Amino acid sequence: MEDVSKKTAGYLLQIKAIKLQPANPFTWASGWKSPIYCDNRKTLSYPEVRSFIAGCFADRIRELYPDTQMIAGVATGAIAHGMLAADRLGLPFIYVRSGAKEHGLGNQIEGYFEPGSRVVVVEDLISTGGSSLSAVRALREGGCIVSGMVAIFTYGFAKAEDAFRTENCRLDTLSSYNSLIELAVDSGYISQSELKTLKEWRTDPSKWGI
Repeated sequence: MEDVSKKTAGYLLQIKAIKLQPANPFTWASGWKSPIYCDNRKTLSYPEVRSFIAGCFADRIRELYPDTQMIAGVATGAIAHGMLAADRLGLPFIYVRSGAKEHGLGNQIEGYFEPGSRVVVVEDLISTGGSSLSAVRALREGGCIVSGMVAIFTYGFAKAEDAFRTENCRLDTLSSYNSLIELAVDSGYISQSELKTLKEWRTDPSKWGI
């Protein structure tokens, strides 16, 4: 597990999926200001990286959820990763939109599934957990049994951990903020002043930069 976490973090740093802008913070969908941004979509452009992630997801799902019948990806960032994992496992794949379409069939869940199917959800990134758990609720409301969620990376916020606990949904990730920052310091990817900023932000991200 630790080796996977470090190797995943190493790949994210290597392909510059992590951006640091302490002087010009990013604004997340949640409204939070952040000196760091993780863009896991970049992993799809690197065959070695996306293959590694797909293999890790497949291994993790086999180990933790051996009775899985279907994989669901969260739109849009995890559709490709979910499909690749499903292909490795030889399982059906569906994906979940942020909301129901306003035209056509009006679906929020795309693809064929039977109510009662045991599903593992694949996500690319966990920040506050809001959009990820919205997908879990949509699947449950559609009649699926959600066994848990696997994701590439988590910031490890208490808010997200509490939300997953409240929703009674297990979360497992390939890497985390702590692993990434530790590796970034050791490799010289970030300076000591940037490390200080990242630690300050991590202490109270909802109020940082306001």
